[in-house]
Amino acid sequence: MQKMDGMNYAPISQGKVEVVCQKNQFLFSVIGLDHGHIFAMCNGLIEAGATLKQIYDKDENKIKKFLERYPETIVAKNQEEILKDEEIHMIASAIIPYKRCRLGIEVMKNGKDFFVDKPGMLNLCEIEDVRAVCGETGKKYIIYFGERIHVEGVVFAERLIKENVIGKIVQMTILAPHRLNKETRPNWFFEKNKNGGIITDIGSHQIEQFLHFAGAKTAKIMHSFVKNHENKDKPDFFDYGEGILLSDNGATCYFRIDWFTPQGLRAWGDGRVFIIGTKGTIEIRKYIDVSRDTRGDHVFWVDGVSEHYENVAGKVGFIFFGKLILDCLNRTEHAIEQEHVLETMRITIEMQENAEKMSDAF
Repeated sequence: MQKMDGMNYAPISQGKVEVVCQKNQFLFSVIGLDHGHIFAMCNGLIEAGATLKQIYDKDENKIKKFLERYPETIVAKNQEEILKDEEIHMIASAIIPYKRCRLGIEVMKNGKDFFVDKPGMLNLCEIEDVRAVCGETGKKYIIYFGERIHVEGVVFAERLIKENVIGKIVQMTILAPHRLNKETRPNWFFEKNKNGGIITDIGSHQIEQFLHFAGAKTAKIMHSFVKNHENKDKPDFFDYGEGILLSDNGATCYFRIDWFTPQGLRAWGDGRVFIIGTKGTIEIRKYIDVSRDTRGDHVFWVDGVSEHYENVAGKVGFIFFGKLILDCLNRTEHAIEQEHVLETMRITIEMQENAEKMSDAF
């Protein structure tokens, strides 16, 4: 599993895997291969028992690379062939961000659930359109927030929180550096109207994590800031962002996002989460322990008894995908609530749109 390029980082379970359905009991197909996260999404679903049926993309080279990983997949003649396939329960997509909402609405109107890479929407109107169609059709519009659901260290920390090991969440600090790999990025990546901007893109992960861990329904935006430090040739692009949130149950969060992972780091980003509770603390080193261990999933916690550390890679699995499959089959909301997805994106988009934009001088 390569760890140098976040765009193509696709976790594979190294140990514990829970299969929740039999072959062909839950079928999904894929439309849109513009972002490499589609491989992570497919890996998670397949490991949990889903059956991948068809693929469609206009780019034959992208399809060829997809078939190298999933050779049994049928290549559809067009998008409509997949949309009209009554055997399919879900369509997964990593199409260009500005096309995601439109595709998702079409998917739901054709009687299928939609699983899409983040960000799932780029403006507030798209959120309301999705909410309306979810209500009309009863179908799900689920966003892949991989920095929480596809990191075993985070899954383990969630277990500690649910077991009340550290008490009520007081504050979270989330550091989320990413490697830019500028020369490999498509043009749309640097265009805000097509990609949404740094907070809408990678900031959505951090906002979702905070709401989830804090057990919050919503949050108030206290501060947001973006800046273009080193990519002046891309005037519509910001390579640094930060924000502060206050949740409806009193917890606060500071997050920092940037595209400045040094080339010397042996992972695409040294992502870390610090959680303060009323009875203890947790630190998660998601992808690497710098200069000591190239493995990720390092969890440090302190409770009322002692200090603890465990590397949980391969020990807890990725429970989200199995829960999502069962939610789609049983029409439940155990993996993630639809309103949580929509509220995450509302806060994210408002933080992006209202962010203070700094030049080199103030």
